[in-house]
Amino acid sequence: MAVAEPTGPALTREEADRALARLGAEHEAVESSLLALQDHAGRRLLEGAELAGETRSRWAAAEALIGQLWAYFDAYTDALTTARELRARRRWPTQGELSELTELLRGSGITLPGHGTAAFGAAGLPGATAGPAARLSERLSLQELLDRMNGWYAQALDVVVIADAVWSALPARIDLLAAELRRTRSLAHSVGVRPGEHPAGDDLEQITRELTALRAEVIADPLAFWAGASPSSAPGGGRPDTTRYDRAARALEDVRREVEAVLDVRQDADQRLMHVRDVLSRADRTLNEARQARVEVLSKIAASVVPAVSGPPTALYEQLAAAADHRRHARWHRLSPLLEGLEQRAEEELLRARESLTAVTAPLAVRAELRGRLDAYKAKTARHGLAEDALLIERYDAARRMLWSAPCDLIAAEQAVLRYQQALAEALAAPGAGERATGRRGDS
Repeated sequence: MAVAEPTGPALTREEADRALARLGAEHEAVESSLLALQDHAGRRLLEGAELAGETRSRWAAAEALIGQLWAYFDAYTDALTTARELRARRRWPTQGELSELTELLRGSGITLPGHGTAAFGAAGLPGATAGPAARLSERLSLQELLDRMNGWYAQALDVVVIADAVWSALPARIDLLAAELRRTRSLAHSVGVRPGEHPAGDDLEQITRELTALRAEVIADPLAFWAGASPSSAPGGGRPDTTRYDRAARALEDVRREVEAVLDVRQDADQRLMHVRDVLSRADRTLNEARQARVEVLSKIAASVVPAVSGPPTALYEQLAAAADHRRHARWHRLSPLLEGLEQRAEEELLRARESLTAVTAPLAVRAELRGRLDAYKAKTARHGLAEDALLIERYDAARRMLWSAPCDLIAAEQAVLRYQQALAEALAAPGAGERATGRRGDS
């Protein structure tokens, strides 16, 4: 086998044919990719856009790469055409032709300008390395040329695909959110939620400024809004960064709920104000009942500590009057928080009034419970035939006088009831109590 220096052993006819077929397929794939890149919508948008920041620098480098790609592709095409013409001379090539063909297919026989890599490395594209500045040209093999084109193509494609993905995703969503913002702001103004008058109005202004700035930045520098891996290194691994958009969307949703709450107040303000008035009225009636009960307790129960009863909730009535004034003048944004607080405090006032009535009437409840116990013991006395027992009659009369006299000393009355209960228990435990009860029922 002949030797082709410096590429090693010469290819056989079959090996040369296979290498030409492979390189021809690669040539078609590269050509298709370059044409697709040329017609890519993202590339056309980048060419006509006023770019800034990272996108401007990377697109400048990518444009240079794309131009160099076509130059390298032409060199690749010329070399492949020369190899094909050499192979087509005869069906069975000579050993010299095989050596020449091997040199064309494997050797570093393609001379290219050497300034390209230095320029692209300085441009800051990932993967581009700066070469020696004094190097005016370099020699590459077909495979080395192909590998370099594939690397540059991936770098240029990243810029185009990322810009297109961000522009396809974010501006339209920002526009939709801006439209929702305009509707929300219109509703907010209709109920008095305006900047300087309501916190939600200030939030709307802040969201408006953020969306305006966000859209301008996305249009000018889409590559700054990409998160994750590049499309060429990890297909599907990256995505448009929507962090700022999502934050603005959440803020707008919070404002929208606040505005809807104010709208709800406008729709049912009369009913809610009437409910507050009704609750406060019931609280007043309960307090009046508690004051009357306190007078009764002080007159009927002796030596009892009766808590004082507070007056009507003046502050709540003042707030209720302010709420009604907001309602008359359609100041819904002020009525909303005031009405919510009024509803809660009115319920608390009613609960306090009921607790006050319970505390005031507690001595009367104790007296009623003692009266009930005394009557129950008397009924038990009659069932056991002890109704004529002199001691029991005496103790019952003493307890009854205390409980049905005014003022009633609850402590003394309770002791009297306990003495009556004790006397009844002793009488029932005495010998012959059962026979007396039986005999009395027989006599009757």
